[in-house]
Parts: sequence; C-alpha cells; structure tokens
Amino acid sequence: MLYGMFNVGILVPAVVGTVLLAMLVWRGPISRLLAARPRLRRLWRLGWWLFGIWVVSLLVFWLRIAQQMHGDGEPQPVDAIIVLGSATRDGQPSQTLALRLDTAATVAAQQPKALIATSGGVDFGESESEGRIMARYLQQRHGIATERLVMEEQSTSTALNLSLSMGLLAARNLPADASIAIVTSDFHTPRAQWIARKVGIRNAHTVAAPTPLSIRFNAWLREYFAVASSWLLREF
Repeated sequence: MLYGMFNVGILVPAVVGTVLLAMLVWRGPISRLLAARPRLRRLWRLGWWLFGIWVVSLLVFWLRIAQQMHGDGEPQPVDAIIVLGSATRDGQPSQTLALRLDTAATVAAQQPKALIATSGGVDFGESESEGRIMARYLQQRHGIATERLVMEEQSTSTALNLSLSMGLLAARNLPADASIAIVTSDFHTPRAQWIARKVGIRNAHTVAAPTPLSIRFNAWLREYFAVASSWLLREF
C-alpha cells in the first residue's frame, strides 16, 4: 500500500488481518457477548466454518497455480508469441511485467522466426500503452528486431489482449491455425488458457513467467477472485 498498490490481493489480507487482530484485542468482550446470545453464537460458529471452507478452497487453488511454476517442459515450435500486459509505471514495465518480457525473450530466441505481439492498453496515469512500453523493453533489453514486433495498444482485459492481438497477427498473414505461445505470469496461465479457448485460439499453449516473491501470494490471492469473476462473466 505504501507503494500505491491497492487491489483485492492486497486489501483482503489487510482487512482479514485487521479483523483478526481486533478479535484478539477484544476477545474478552466478544466471549461475554457470545455467551449471552445463543443465536449470535451459532452465527459466529457458522462464520468460522465458512471462513475455513474458503481457506481450503484457496489452498487448493494455490496448489494448482504452484504446479505451473514447473514450466511446460520442452519448448514447442510456435509461429507467434503473445505477451500479456500487466502494470507499467513511469513508462517502464513493472517487475511482474518485466519477468513476462524476459521469459518471452527466451522463447523468442528459441523461435527466431516467430512474431511477437506485445499486448496492453494505456494504464491509469500513463501516457504510453503497455504494448508500446513492452515492445521498447524487448528492443532495448533483448535486442528484438523491430520487424518481429506487433504492438497491440487498446486492450483492457485478458480476453481483449488475446482477441485484438490475434487480429493484428492475422494482418501480418499469420494463419488462423498458427501455433501460439501465450506468455504470462505463472498464476495467470490457467485462466489465460481458458480464455484463449473462449476467444477461438485453439492451437495455443501458455508459457509461465515467475512472479516476484515479494508479491507472489498477493498476486495468487487476486487471481483467485479474478477466476471467480471471469467465470461469473462467462469469459471462459
């Protein structure tokens, strides 16, 4: 929060921690209140059961994400690489996005003929799109040739990242059945794959970039709610 980062993956732990701390400080009055009101005591117990079920579901989801950190095995031949955007600050990729781009550069070195689509619109407070900032990073940091890069600068979601990037790649004569590598953070790979199928990308696989340890579990918690939101919105 001191760095100006406010999202569900940060706010939920802050709220839960504050509530648990308050319960510890006022445990005496709470115990007396529950002892005097049986109905409230039953609701209290139900709340703890629901909280426990939620924690178990979260741990199962995290276990699924942890499996992505082992990678996809041997590199697969691809015709194009789509790098999904994340935050940018002051015209530079965030640490998470830089790791995605570094991973994409490794794939690009293994696939020298593959086009590379950098995808993302303009973040709040920024003057350049994620797609442009990402392309510049790949050129300056990894020496990626300009002719290999395709900048998608309008998207505001994973679904738009993928669908708009595919449209731009098609304009570069990439066939509809081309093999696509989708590069994103490890925690995001399951949802990215599901959304790719939804938008009609059938011949695609995800490549997982590591998440910085300092924000890993906040990002994983945020993704838990993002998956639920995507399911409710029928994004996959």
